[in-house]
Amino acid sequence: MSAHFAFWHKAEAGSRPVGRKLTRSFYARDALTVARELLGLHLVRTLPSSSGFVRQVGRIVETEAYMGPDDLAAHSAGGRRTPRTETMFGPPGRAYVYLIYGMHHCLNVVTATRDVPHAVLIRALEPVHNLEGRTQGPGLVCRALGIDRSHDALDLLGSELFIERPSAAAARPVRLGAGPRIGVDYAGPWAKKPWRFVDRSSDYLSRPLPSRAARTGSAR
Repeated sequence: MSAHFAFWHKAEAGSRPVGRKLTRSFYARDALTVARELLGLHLVRTLPSSSGFVRQVGRIVETEAYMGPDDLAAHSAGGRRTPRTETMFGPPGRAYVYLIYGMHHCLNVVTATRDVPHAVLIRALEPVHNLEGRTQGPGLVCRALGIDRSHDALDLLGSELFIERPSAAAARPVRLGAGPRIGVDYAGPWAKKPWRFVDRSSDYLSRPLPSRAARTGSAR
């Protein structure tokens, strides 16, 4: 951590509650577990400004799990390993950022262990601090935070982009719901897996759960 960032972080902590950054071990688990437990946590991006740094914060309210080679909806289906997907095979706790339709960036969190290409897509955020614009969809999340392909493979334990547990004062309970993932009809039966997780209490979901989707109560 640079001296400038340490000074800013101390000042920020003095003015508002600052959470606890996730450790590598949090990410070093299967994508299904991580996708559920990310709900309610805060995604943070720090940007330099004339006064030091600006901290953008959004509460994670929607995720999707992608479970590696056996998952036909995953980029790594069948063990596919290309320059685009290489980040998924790296150590957990890194950002996997890709472009869809030639215009929308999507932010994923790499999970599991090296050479096991699991990832969790961040589908929606609830604005908490300094976050402007719509955030109800993966492309909108990246646009609001200024995330693009240059952030691919970024270590989420660094100071620029990371996820933290909110302070006790800022934490809110999660009403966990689960349903099919979005936009993966090509994956056949895998498209019906209830691997999209949402906080049902949030107004910032990319779209509502199907009426028959699982309602699994409180995540914590």
